[in-house]
Amino acid sequence: MLIDDYVADLHRCLAGPHGPKRDMVVEARDSLTDTADALEAGGLDRAEAERLAVAEFGEVAEIAPEYQAELTAASGRRLGALLFLGVPVITVMWSALWSLYPATEDVWMNRPDWYSVVSRSLDILQLCVGLYGGIALFALSRGGRWIRRPRLITRSLGVIVWAMLPITVVMGLVLSFGMGSPNTLTPLPAVLANLVGAAMWGMQIYCATRCLRVTRPSPRRD
Repeated sequence: MLIDDYVADLHRCLAGPHGPKRDMVVEARDSLTDTADALEAGGLDRAEAERLAVAEFGEVAEIAPEYQAELTAASGRRLGALLFLGVPVITVMWSALWSLYPATEDVWMNRPDWYSVVSRSLDILQLCVGLYGGIALFALSRGGRWIRRPRLITRSLGVIVWAMLPITVVMGLVLSFGMGSPNTLTPLPAVLANLVGAAMWGMQIYCATRCLRVTRPSPRRD
């Protein structure tokens, strides 16, 4: 097998973020090319040098699991960072809005009994998800030396995001439209805040879907 064929097979076997995957494949190609160049300089023809370099590098089935494990960890790190950073951003944004447009005393005093419970529960759930994202980020980076199965952590992040989506949507709608009195936020800031929140959720869903895809059970992945 020549280098181009080998690299193409390796690329097809791997799944994960485009940047890290491209870097891995390019690194493998460069290593194979350097070996083939040295063998060619030693007197072998180019085709034979490439075949020998590929043979020394190892079968795709042998090296792909190690490459895939790193790509899986990279997917988890991206989602973990997004969750860990997303919670403070959303919290600060809404806190600033309520500081600029505080609720009137009448609205606050006449809020339903369940409002504080639902609001506090949503805050706690989001905080827990953000903290778990930070823990997963640490485990898949600095803690990677003692994490034997990054696939499980990466997959758990994807599952958590998809599980939290309907919960957050329902609780958010209840808080937004469940009060008898309208809130005091003016339309433009509220719309902008919701757009930012939607963008954050969109990125989380995209990364979560990728995490679930790269961690699907496969005999070629660890």
